[in-house]
Amino acid sequence: MDNLTHTLVGAALSEAGLKRRTALASATLMIGANFPDIDVIAVPFGESLTWRRGATHGFLALAILPFVLAWLMQLYDRRVRLRRTPDAQPADFRQLLILSAIAISTHPTLDFMNTYGVRWLMPFVDKWFYADGLFIIDLWLWIVLIGGVVWARRARWPRPARAALTVLVAYMVLNLGITEWGRREVGRQYPGTRLVIGPQPIRSWARDVVVDDGTTYRFGSWAPGRGLDMRGITLQKGDNDPAVAAARQDPAVRGFVRWTRLPFYRVDRDSSGTLVQMGDARYTGAAGLGWASARVRLP
Repeated sequence: MDNLTHTLVGAALSEAGLKRRTALASATLMIGANFPDIDVIAVPFGESLTWRRGATHGFLALAILPFVLAWLMQLYDRRVRLRRTPDAQPADFRQLLILSAIAISTHPTLDFMNTYGVRWLMPFVDKWFYADGLFIIDLWLWIVLIGGVVWARRARWPRPARAALTVLVAYMVLNLGITEWGRREVGRQYPGTRLVIGPQPIRSWARDVVVDDGTTYRFGSWAPGRGLDMRGITLQKGDNDPAVAAARQDPAVRGFVRWTRLPFYRVDRDSSGTLVQMGDARYTGAAGLGWASARVRLP
């Protein structure tokens, strides 16, 4: 999910009553809700898909990162806050650890809900897992969480924030159910094929559908009560060219190759060599364009 959603979840946990547990509780919860994204340091090194949503988002990280964050918060407390206000109540490390664990656990859980995926088993197994339940930026979650946090803060009453968190959990469960419903309905019409059923923005009850029939991706949409609408739009996978196998072995795209869920390829040959362009149809769509792409030039 986007970092605004993560931050709002941390703020809602704070306003729900957890901010009373110790000094720096609110900051710990909001930072913790974003803390696994420290792997963003991979981006400047060109290793985004190799590192992102991997080691810092897996089960092992959930056991280690809370200690790291709690230690950092206590260090800040001793070196900065208590020096500015010597008579202030020191932060309780045990409480900081508990709050860090709660907040950090929400991050990969929410990230798992969308089609991008999370590698729960890293650094031991480089495998992506997807729930396909929520769009990566969900307007309705923003409205619910902002409303709950603002109301709770102004009223100095935890119940609105608790209600917002309850709605969040119910909304996640509902959308997981809708996705599974869609998979079964589409699967009946396209038995034996691989499917990706992904949530749409705004219309969170509707799902984009991609059917992999072996050589071609077919695009459509599905929604409860309206059924399946296949638009007749297709995209050739293009994976039968010998250059594709060679390009997939290039170290520069190893992270992309592992991450792609609906890969397709375009091969262009000219006097300077062979250019293999690869993309992921779950984000590029039938146009084959977009950020979810990479290229390799072969001699």
